[in-house]
Amino acid sequence: MTVFSRTDTSLLSNWWWTVDRRMLMMLGLLIGLGILMTLSASPAIAEKLGLDPFHFVKRQMFFICLGGVMMFSISLLPIIWIRRLGVGLFLISLVLLALTMAIAPEAKGARRWLRLGSFTLQASEFLKPAFIVFTAWMFAETQKTPGFKGWTISLLSYGIVVFFLINQPDFGQTILITIVWGTQFFMAGLPMIWVMGLAGFGIAGILSAYLFLPHVTSRIDRFISPETGDTYQVDTAMNAFRSGGLFGRGPGEGAVKKILPDAHTDFIFAVTGEEFGIVLCLVLIVLFAVIVVRGLMRIMKESDLFIFLAVSGLMIQFGVQAFINLGVNLSLLPSKGMTLPFISYGGSSFLSTAIAMGMVLSLTRRGSRDNLENLNSAWRQI
Repeated sequence: MTVFSRTDTSLLSNWWWTVDRRMLMMLGLLIGLGILMTLSASPAIAEKLGLDPFHFVKRQMFFICLGGVMMFSISLLPIIWIRRLGVGLFLISLVLLALTMAIAPEAKGARRWLRLGSFTLQASEFLKPAFIVFTAWMFAETQKTPGFKGWTISLLSYGIVVFFLINQPDFGQTILITIVWGTQFFMAGLPMIWVMGLAGFGIAGILSAYLFLPHVTSRIDRFISPETGDTYQVDTAMNAFRSGGLFGRGPGEGAVKKILPDAHTDFIFAVTGEEFGIVLCLVLIVLFAVIVVRGLMRIMKESDLFIFLAVSGLMIQFGVQAFINLGVNLSLLPSKGMTLPFISYGGSSFLSTAIAMGMVLSLTRRGSRDNLENLNSAWRQI
């Protein structure tokens, strides 16, 4: 039994027949697993802070409901509105980053969060999908309009973004955005001399950070030679995987969440390994990989350069962020605070990922041209 008839030309019906329903199902499964992980990992953290045991669970459920509405609403938008949303959100994010640098309180040696009553907002999270869509538009317009300085605008925008992120400081997000932006630039037809120049610039940036920033030096040294510093968090996470074995100790039976300060955010994968075992960890890894591959496969024959670059960038950002979080948990990468998309607790992270996936669902809609035209017509009637 189908939800909508193919003869129905309403906005929702056209959306249903053109959206990637398999992608939608996989994202729903990932969010469902995130709820399970938050229920498992966060009560111990809440009790340690003197809060209601389900404090973080309730807040995350609020963000999930809000994010679900945002993802669905954005997936309804036509392409032109995705571009407008990307540009608008990018400009708003830059203003918020400036405010963060000016008035945000310092926490753990960084200024990354703006306080909004009982909530905190991390502007750099919302910057990611917005910047990806904005740069995709600039690169596409460069190819479409002779004389348009899209590459220059993108390069200047990237410089502004990096300036704000380094001043927080947030080198993890800087590296993530650099990887995605560089990949988009390369796919847009960047000359090889630029590729080599940007690669050299990136290597120089990493070396400079290692040489002149003590906390970066410490993290890399500890990763290369663990005996040179404190590796408590990573060692504890690895012990959690060993303790969990193949099928885990059972929901709520883990010990790592009681001793790791970021068990419900950065190290939620370690909690998963201890309580649900390697099997569920592999399911999560495969699910992330399938979502990324599915998104990229949808645009393999895409003729619109903007759609190709935007979806590529959004899926690469989603995949690389997951890879960094998993790599840190498994001691494959130097320690870096970065959430696991749709799994870790965090409002800004969840909402920004929902925005990004809503954009992907919108840009990868498929079906007859008539259906897509009907969808755009339905939007114009609203």
